[in-house]
Amino acid sequence: MAETFRALVVDKPEGTETQTVAFREVDEDFLMDGDVDIEVIRSTVNYKDGLAITGKAPIIRRYPLIPGIDFAGRVIASRSEEFRPGDDVILTGWGVGEKHHGGYAERARVSSGWLVPMPEGLDYDLAMAIGTAGLTAMLCVLALEEQGVTPDAGEVLVTGATGGVGSVAVALLAHRGFHVVAVTGKTQEEAYLKRLGAADVIGREAFSGKVRPLASGRWAAAVDVVGSTTLAHVLSQMKYGGVVAACGLAQGMDLPTTVAPFILRGVRLIGVESVFTPKEKRIAAWRRLASDLDRALLEEMSTHISLDDVPEAAARIVAGKVKGRLVVDVA
Repeated sequence: MAETFRALVVDKPEGTETQTVAFREVDEDFLMDGDVDIEVIRSTVNYKDGLAITGKAPIIRRYPLIPGIDFAGRVIASRSEEFRPGDDVILTGWGVGEKHHGGYAERARVSSGWLVPMPEGLDYDLAMAIGTAGLTAMLCVLALEEQGVTPDAGEVLVTGATGGVGSVAVALLAHRGFHVVAVTGKTQEEAYLKRLGAADVIGREAFSGKVRPLASGRWAAAVDVVGSTTLAHVLSQMKYGGVVAACGLAQGMDLPTTVAPFILRGVRLIGVESVFTPKEKRIAAWRRLASDLDRALLEEMSTHISLDDVPEAAARIVAGKVKGRLVVDVA
C-alpha cells in the first residue's frame, strides 16, 4: 500500500461555483510533475494564499489543488544534478499554489528550476518568516537602490506597513539607514512599527479621499503594497525625481491619478513582482535578506500556526486582521 501524507486540498466539484476546502490523506500519485521531491517543513500564509483559500479572487487555476505559494523543506529525492537528498531549499512563486500543488502538505514535488538553496544564516523558520512577502520587499528595496535612491535623499514611505511585505520593507530600509515613515490603518501598532525601525507612523486616512494631481512634495521614495487611491496619493506627494516601487493591490487595481507627477516632477513608478523573478536575482535577494534582516525582528514580526489553522488564518489575512508574518509548522 502506498504511503500517504496529509494535505489541505481545495476543490470545486463539477457543475458548481463554490470551492470546498478540506484536509485529505493523499499519496505520491496525487503530486504533479517535477524532478525534486521535498519534505515540507514550514510554509506561510500570504495575502494571495488567503484569497486562494477563501475564493475571494480567482487565484487557483486548476482543481483539485494544494494551495500554499511558499514552503521550505528538505530534499528527499532528486532527479536533478543541482540538488541532492538532504539539501535544504526554499520555494516561492512560479505558479505554485495557483496551478501547481503548493506548500500546505507534508510532501511536494516541483521543478528544480523553481528552488533556491537555503542561504547561510537562515533556517526553515526564518525563511518562511520572510517568504514571498519578504522576498517582494527585498526586490522593492533593490529596485529603489537600482534607481539611485540613497538614505540622504530624504524620507521613504512604506504603505500597508503592518502587513507582511510592509513589515519587512520597514525593517530592511531602516537597516540601510533610511528615514522610514510607515503608513497603516492600525495606528495602535505604532510601537511595533517603531521597533522594526520606522522613524514616524501616520494613519492611512492621510492617503484617502480625492486625489490632487500634485500635492506638496515630501517623499524621496516609497514602497507601496496597497495600490488604487493610496498609490495615487503617494505619487502626487513625491519630491522631484522621486521613485515608487509598487508591488501590491490590496486596495484595488485601479490608479486614479494623472500624468502630472511623471511629466512635471520626473517621478518614476517601478513595478515589482516576485512570482517569475529570474533565479539568479532570487538568489541574490535571499542572500541580502539573510544578511540585512535582524533575527530578533523576524521573530517578533512572526506568529507560528499549525497546518490545521490555515483555513481560519486565510480568512483573517483577507479581512486585514493579521500583523506581520504567519509561519505554518507543517512538519
